[in-house]
Amino acid sequence: MFGFGILTGLLVLPLVGAAFILAQRGDEASVSSNARYVALAATIATFILSLVAWGRFDSANPAFQMVETHGWVSDAIKYKLGVDGFSFPFVVLTAFLMPFCILASWTSVEKRVREYMVAFLILETLMIGVFVALDLVLFYVFFEAGLIPMFLIIGIWGGKRRVYASYKFFLYTLLGSVLMLLALMAMYWNAGTTDIPTLLAHKFPVSMQPWLWLAFFASFAVKMPMWPVHTWLPDAHVEAPTAGSVILAAILLKMGGYGFIRFSIPMFPEASAMFAPLVFALSVIAIIYTSLVALMQEDIKKLIAYSSVAHMGFVTMGLFTLTPQGIQGAMFQMVSHGLVSGALFLCVGVIYDRMHTREIAAYGGLVNRMPRYAVAFMVFTMANVGLPGTAGFVGEFLTILGAFKANPWVAFFAAFGVILSAGYALWLYRRVVFGELVKPELKNITDLNTREVVILAPLMVLTIWYGIAPGTILDAFAAPTEALIKNYQAALTAAKTAMLVVQ
Repeated sequence: MFGFGILTGLLVLPLVGAAFILAQRGDEASVSSNARYVALAATIATFILSLVAWGRFDSANPAFQMVETHGWVSDAIKYKLGVDGFSFPFVVLTAFLMPFCILASWTSVEKRVREYMVAFLILETLMIGVFVALDLVLFYVFFEAGLIPMFLIIGIWGGKRRVYASYKFFLYTLLGSVLMLLALMAMYWNAGTTDIPTLLAHKFPVSMQPWLWLAFFASFAVKMPMWPVHTWLPDAHVEAPTAGSVILAAILLKMGGYGFIRFSIPMFPEASAMFAPLVFALSVIAIIYTSLVALMQEDIKKLIAYSSVAHMGFVTMGLFTLTPQGIQGAMFQMVSHGLVSGALFLCVGVIYDRMHTREIAAYGGLVNRMPRYAVAFMVFTMANVGLPGTAGFVGEFLTILGAFKANPWVAFFAAFGVILSAGYALWLYRRVVFGELVKPELKNITDLNTREVVILAPLMVLTIWYGIAPGTILDAFAAPTEALIKNYQAALTAAKTAMLVVQ
């Protein structure tokens, strides 16, 4: 329509829903009710459109597909969209999770419902925009603009310390991106374009690459987040509403890993090889240290937040092994973690809505009153541990396999982190679900209702399905991974040849 393609449709649909909600008039109760239904309809329509786009996607083709280009700012900066095997799974994941976020907020969000739903719909457009942008400036706009609705979601609808958490989240991620903006300007001056496919083929000077790599690293490391710039995440998770935590863990954290695979590794291959040991060291520290910190937590949300930092350590470790197993494992880990961590935060939201506390000590023996909840929580806990047969196992196994090829010691310490993850996850499950139901306030707690079953059941099915048949996702990553490694090795070989000629 009007010369635009299906990817523009994915960006526009949530905005149409937001505009429709803002146009509603009437008393607050009716406007709030209509806002919920419109937001749900808009997110479902976006997900259906993403499935239509997935049907047109050729996973065997490593090139960008469904590309659409339109003029934007002068001749250099364009409105250009496209997807490949690295980006498209995250587009579908974003569209898939958004309806569940709306349903999870159906009764828990009671004030300023219209504004809440509008914020989530705008956030969906901005998140999808990050993964489909094929212009560097357009990517940066989407990447940074996504901070605003999440800042508002935490700051307005969050917990008691929501203002502190929202400002900490905003400042950490914004300051990390200032250096990336400077790098974008330097790349434009060197290459004469902001077109991402053109920049992927451009050979940046070896002397320039370390500075560009470090500038991008400052932004992506905070976004993931990597140790030691991870401290904003537990506060943001604890104070955010349930749906905010889901999106934060499932999608926003993945933008850092996507940035590494889209920019840092293919555009600055020599610098990536130079800094790989640094990434390995930070990843191993994140896996072990944050797992130990998780063991000490008394807040369920904070424990899962530290768990997310540990799992993101596997992602960065796998990406910079520059092996097929490591890269595909890291990409799979991001998708599976999006499902599993999002589901875990939804599980916390279920009991928080009933008891209004996230303290582990406030629970115990829930299996006696909530058997369906106990089963759902068990499936996601086992996936978080990395139990074979669940989605959590595949990514961790492949990243450790790739790390073993690159550096056996890195793989050894990462495997030790898997043992720690079993410790804190099983400890949490035992404290919350098993035991005697002795606390009087838990005597009348109710099991999952129909809405909550509708939310958690699809996530359970996918968690098990991707553990049994991981090829459904891995196939999408195979072709671009092969092309990336081929280009990376060719760039390193060319750099070594050039050094020998100079000598």
